[in-house]
Amino acid sequence: MAAASGKIIQNVFIAKCNQENRQTQYPYSAPHMRKKLPFHGGKSAWNGISSMRLVNLSKYRRSSLNRGIVRCNAASTATAVPALDKADFLKLQNGSDIRGVAVAGVEGEPVNLTEPVTEAIAAAFVAWLGDKKKADKHLRISIGHDSRISAQMLQDAVSRGIASAGYDVVQYGLASTPAMFNSTLTEDDSYLCPVDGSIMITASHLPYNRNGFKFFTNAGGLGKPDIKDILERAADIYKNFTAEGLSESRIKAFTSVKRVDYMTVYTSDLVKAVRRAAGNIEKPLEGFHIVVDAGNGAGGFFAAKVLEPLGAVTSGSQFLEPDGLFPNHIPNPEDKAAMKAITQAVLDNKADLGIIFDTDVDRSAAVDFSGREFNRNRLIALMSAIILEEHPGTTIVTDSVTSDGLTTFIEKKLGGKHHRFKRGYKNVIDEAIRLNSIGEESHLAIETSGHGALKENHWLDDGAYLMVKLLNKLASARASGLGGGSKVLTDLVEGLEEPAVAVELRLKINQTHADLKGGSFQDYGEAVLKHLENSIDADPKLRKAPVNYEGVRVSGFGGWFLLRLSLHDPVLPLNIEAPSHDDAVKLGLLVSAAVKEFAALDTSALDKFVQSA
Repeated sequence: MAAASGKIIQNVFIAKCNQENRQTQYPYSAPHMRKKLPFHGGKSAWNGISSMRLVNLSKYRRSSLNRGIVRCNAASTATAVPALDKADFLKLQNGSDIRGVAVAGVEGEPVNLTEPVTEAIAAAFVAWLGDKKKADKHLRISIGHDSRISAQMLQDAVSRGIASAGYDVVQYGLASTPAMFNSTLTEDDSYLCPVDGSIMITASHLPYNRNGFKFFTNAGGLGKPDIKDILERAADIYKNFTAEGLSESRIKAFTSVKRVDYMTVYTSDLVKAVRRAAGNIEKPLEGFHIVVDAGNGAGGFFAAKVLEPLGAVTSGSQFLEPDGLFPNHIPNPEDKAAMKAITQAVLDNKADLGIIFDTDVDRSAAVDFSGREFNRNRLIALMSAIILEEHPGTTIVTDSVTSDGLTTFIEKKLGGKHHRFKRGYKNVIDEAIRLNSIGEESHLAIETSGHGALKENHWLDDGAYLMVKLLNKLASARASGLGGGSKVLTDLVEGLEEPAVAVELRLKINQTHADLKGGSFQDYGEAVLKHLENSIDADPKLRKAPVNYEGVRVSGFGGWFLLRLSLHDPVLPLNIEAPSHDDAVKLGLLVSAAVKEFAALDTSALDKFVQSA
């Protein structure tokens, strides 16, 4: 372990968790917080934060950013542990992630991701992992988190859950989701890698009061069945919890919890990738001005740890400091305010390129020198152009809401194949892996949300690596003597047909309506889709997509629409793209006529749209 002395920055002993908390390195106070609350349009963002809640949030500020110790917080569990059953735990499932409410204070959103619940989930994960790996040794689990105010509290609880099961814990502190998966692949004893499993504490771009978990092994992220299994195990573990037992387990847990600066490894690998693409030039981005917007999430490292070592100027970068209240804008590349913020930063600083990340850095987008956004279909087109240069003819897998113009661009302009699949980044990635397994080469799986995964990067949806591919293009162009800043990227998407009108409308299903007749919203939603499909078959002016994996997709009036059932919620999202507003309304009217007899379906958003003609 001598070699590890410079890498392991701290040992923490859970057995000493009774000792007094050390002073936080981010000494926030309530007055300071009042200045940092996310006010949008005169109101607090994400359901609002009243002044009465400042004391509560200040408590989380002090605890969540404490980097010194795994705390007991014994007072918080001195009362009886509330009774929960499997159904309560299963409500925490969000596809291939776990998400819940971790901070009190938002009306109608009671806390369900408590410390005992978290401990049970962590213990369940290592039990699942032990079965998966048929382990006869102590497993080692890495833990990281984004900037949320509940992050440290949950990291401590996860650590206790793992340690109480007798396994080793390695805390990374503030980290990115892609880095956590990478820690299962890195082979470096000095950083205690590879780990057997990894947990990222994050709820992506959701409001400040939410949090959750993403899990990884060296095979990648877990799937829906795995998450259900873990939650069912957690419910069984939780049944045996008592307040006294939790307290005793914390005192008896003598396992050493180590702290490692793993982000140094992760960022170093990104830097090496760009240098390699430019022919091993030390500073291949010298002369480029690139600004970063981290949205106060975990992505602030990209400016100082990736771009600057490569020679780029990063002045004008913004919102790099972690702040779990997200006071400036929602950290989400799909959000209009977020994209406006990075676009303005590029124009104000006369930068060559702008880069923006979501909270945990598994999604990203970019902006060129002129303020042209590379997100959604444009980002997919740009990445497709880069990948198809490297792998001619390969299949690009996307989610279901990508445009017809993108298909034409990939297949006619780039010479590739567009395979449109289901929504959900894990669905898209798994489909690309499946295609490769049956002999159809695919090197890119990407969603319109900004999730993008490459075969060369172990099918990890990594927003930072996606941006590295853009940097590679800039660096290699510069090395070849080509100038023009980010124009080399802009030129790659020339010829992409984009619709004049693109809207998404959400038709909610009222689960208490008598029209459901006691059935599930899934069954009701499927009935709506079937009825729509039958009505389309009777109209010769319309054409159903010949291959379609989700919902009902129909072309007509120069555009298309897709009505599908949400993966998790009682909602039928309707996407419409058309060459004009009038044509979009015509498509909307077709859907409206077909679904009007379903009384439990709230069509108010659609009604408003079709009436705007």
